Amino acid sequence: MQTPTVLVVDYGAQYAQLIARRVREADVYSEIVPSSTPVAEIVAREPAAVILSGGPASVYADGAPAIDPALFDAGVPVFGMCYGFQAMARALGGEVAHDGTREYGRTEIALSDTPGTLHDGLPRTHPVWMSHGDSVTAAPEGFTVTASSDRVAVAAFENRERRLAGVQYHPEVGHSPHGQEVLRRFLHDVAGIRPSWTTASIIDDTVAAIRAQVGDGRAICGLSGGVDSAVAAALVQRAIGDRLTCVFVDHGLMRSGEREQVEKDFVAATGATLHVAEAADRFLDALAGVTDPEQKRKIIGREFIRVFETATAEVVADHHVGFLVQGTLYPDVVESGGGDGTAVIKSHHNVGGLPDDIEFDLVEPLRALFKDEVRMVGAELGLPEVIVARQPFPGPGLGIRIIGEVTRDRLETLRAADAVAREELTAAGLDHEIWQCPVVLLADVRSVGVQGDGRTYGHPIVLRPVSSEDAMTADWTRLPYDVVERISTRITNEVSEVNRVVIDVTSKPPGTIEWE
Repeated sequence: MQTPTVLVVDYGAQYAQLIARRVREADVYSEIVPSSTPVAEIVAREPAAVILSGGPASVYADGAPAIDPALFDAGVPVFGMCYGFQAMARALGGEVAHDGTREYGRTEIALSDTPGTLHDGLPRTHPVWMSHGDSVTAAPEGFTVTASSDRVAVAAFENRERRLAGVQYHPEVGHSPHGQEVLRRFLHDVAGIRPSWTTASIIDDTVAAIRAQVGDGRAICGLSGGVDSAVAAALVQRAIGDRLTCVFVDHGLMRSGEREQVEKDFVAATGATLHVAEAADRFLDALAGVTDPEQKRKIIGREFIRVFETATAEVVADHHVGFLVQGTLYPDVVESGGGDGTAVIKSHHNVGGLPDDIEFDLVEPLRALFKDEVRMVGAELGLPEVIVARQPFPGPGLGIRIIGEVTRDRLETLRAADAVAREELTAAGLDHEIWQCPVVLLADVRSVGVQGDGRTYGHPIVLRPVSSEDAMTADWTRLPYDVVERISTRITNEVSEVNRVVIDVTSKPPGTIEWE
């Protein structure tokens, strides 16, 4: 049975992916399509509902994306948000004023005497998050106005018979405290969609799709130690068993204990066949004398491809392998302009990318999932918490967290400092409160210190704790002072080459999450 799908039409909103995620949190599958998608194509996909996102344009601006009114005669439930609300009202014959009426940020709305299905039973007045310059001044014929604000007469409307509704605010953001309930009511009550997109259904559907694609064939998967490749491999393992071989390239740039996690924890949880390619010396030799960060990235990417090709050849020598498992996520597809059937391999996702002449068919079991869904699937599959909850880690590994030349001694210094930071953050229960905490070694910098009654010239270590939902933007995490003190004390006591610990308090933008 086909999974009911909600299509989120993206009008250039910064929150389009968030809308899709919120729909899925209501146990309904969703996908994003560009606003240029013809209505005939949207209707042909037989969506269970359509959501029109916000956007930066004015509906009156030249070239502003418009909505084909045919969408509202197709019998498909439609929900407009912000710009989508205004464009929807205009297309249906309502009135939208370009009169300078603006509302940005927290705004109180008041429900009308007929609050409709979306707002029934919610507080008569409550805060929402607004961000608009135009406003709807008259609802389309047949629609009931269900909410207003001090500055906007029409903040929400509904036509229950036609299963059409809209709100001027952003229900998808946390600053609209009742927004998720409003969205859930549209999906379940107005659109009548059964909430069936669950972790168990994701696994069952994905395993069935893998079996249909691979058939009696064999597959190979490059394990990085991260959650994406681990969950992708676990799904394929469940689908085809020992016809999957996983390859782990040990480039010597991983954090302490991560190889062991792959060799022991992952294999124990899945029973997967694992091939380890020992290549630390090769990578260090290639990186000798190199300090430019982009050159380091390119070298690591190049060597990874060559080692992976060699390891793959060893596996293929025993059996014909026709499929390569790839941990591509849905945001990768959207941000690459995907969704048209073309597999786009992003260099930040796979270390440097894979060759253009690759002879495998790609298996991408996570292609429809967001990161939080991947973690839930991994937990359901029985992967250990240390893998499922692993913080994002760059493909080039510690090679880009050493500012300066990468050497064996510097790697050991950084590993030791990183291990201390991770241990203390875990002990403090902060693993789920921060997005990640890169630990950076300023290898080309020396600072004066005093240790054991003597002057030292050690290296500084930088802690970069950040909070983020998607890594597109980020803020530095305000760690408790006592945790910072323990990390600093342990690192300067236990890591002999380090005599100073500092914290990076730069947001993104202007800074990036990684230093290189």
